[in-house]
Amino acid sequence: MIDWAAQVDQLLLLLRNVRPMGGPGVDLLVDGGRIAEVGERLPAPTGATVVDGRGQLALPGLVDAHAHLDKTLWGLPWRPHTAGDGLAALIENEHQGRAELAEAGVTVAQRAANLLGAYVAAGTTHIRSHVDVDTVAGLDSLHGVLETRAAFADRITVELVAFPQSGLLVRPGTAELLEAAAREGADLIGGLDPAGFDHRPVEHLDTVFAIADRHGRGLDIHLHDGGELGAFTLDLIIERTRALGLAGKVTVSHAFALAEVPGPRLERLIEGLASAGVSLTTVAPGSRPPLPLAFLRAAGVAVGLGSDGIRDLWSPWGDGDVLARAALLAWRAGARRDEDLAAALEVATSGGAAVLGLPDYGLDPGCAADLVLVPATTLGEAVVTHPPRTLVLKSGRIL
Repeated sequence: MIDWAAQVDQLLLLLRNVRPMGGPGVDLLVDGGRIAEVGERLPAPTGATVVDGRGQLALPGLVDAHAHLDKTLWGLPWRPHTAGDGLAALIENEHQGRAELAEAGVTVAQRAANLLGAYVAAGTTHIRSHVDVDTVAGLDSLHGVLETRAAFADRITVELVAFPQSGLLVRPGTAELLEAAAREGADLIGGLDPAGFDHRPVEHLDTVFAIADRHGRGLDIHLHDGGELGAFTLDLIIERTRALGLAGKVTVSHAFALAEVPGPRLERLIEGLASAGVSLTTVAPGSRPPLPLAFLRAAGVAVGLGSDGIRDLWSPWGDGDVLARAALLAWRAGARRDEDLAAALEVATSGGAAVLGLPDYGLDPGCAADLVLVPATTLGEAVVTHPPRTLVLKSGRIL
């Protein structure tokens, strides 16, 4: 039996009899943190650790493209949900709960570390997390998650979005905090319902796009507004993405309007997203219709999957298992056939990688050796049963 702890720094590894993405069984050689060779009956290099994959599925590392690490209560005693209905009530409840946690000495860094441990165990190798930036807490949440990101740097890659959770223009001083967040380590600039919450969509978007442009950052904008209001905001985002040449650097999270507008309007929106290079993320919400994933895929719009908040002041749900989230996505879409179940897994892997712009992602020679072994016979079974991961590699290291 392999002593995984003793092999944690092993960078020369031969995985025998694994099935990349459910294909035929092959051997996979990892050297120096990358996949060096894929083939049948590969010779074991001197000094390599050899692992019998026993015909298990090999998947590229799972990608959570929409998380909120700073919000989580993971690892703390159960806290019943007490917030009122509506976005404003949820935000106010979070402000109160966040103050209580700080008074009790429970830090953002501690809570984020608890959750990152669960992500690592479940085979997630990349996360994009939104981090609250507001006039109440300033940059405290950003600093806490930056601390945790550094502590977990060899186990998981974390990308951070400076997120104006409490609003931007309705909270004077927030734009300046977003500027400061960009200087202090945030990878992207966020936004929140420019029309429905901030009530000034053009000014809101002009502000966040200008900040991103000044600091050479991408954007990831929460858009809960549905129907034509959300569609109008999507048009504004597409227009600005084109004008600033930001193809591949702008994401819209949730984008519920795409599931609510009529067919011709939907077609124009999808064409605009595809031509401008705007990507999307979904969290498979239970209270809103699922996105038209098949149409988006056919148009070439990158779509990633996220867990959203996990066990936090917004919701008691979530467990840090992105494969389980893919099962929820498939269930919400009514998927039954293996190919449809596999499409949900694609959103949790290569779809998320496309949203994050990850280089060298996958299971081909030359790709980074971020991968997961799953005891399942098909991709469909892996999604439906989402069994415990038997092996997780990050940059070729056994975690």
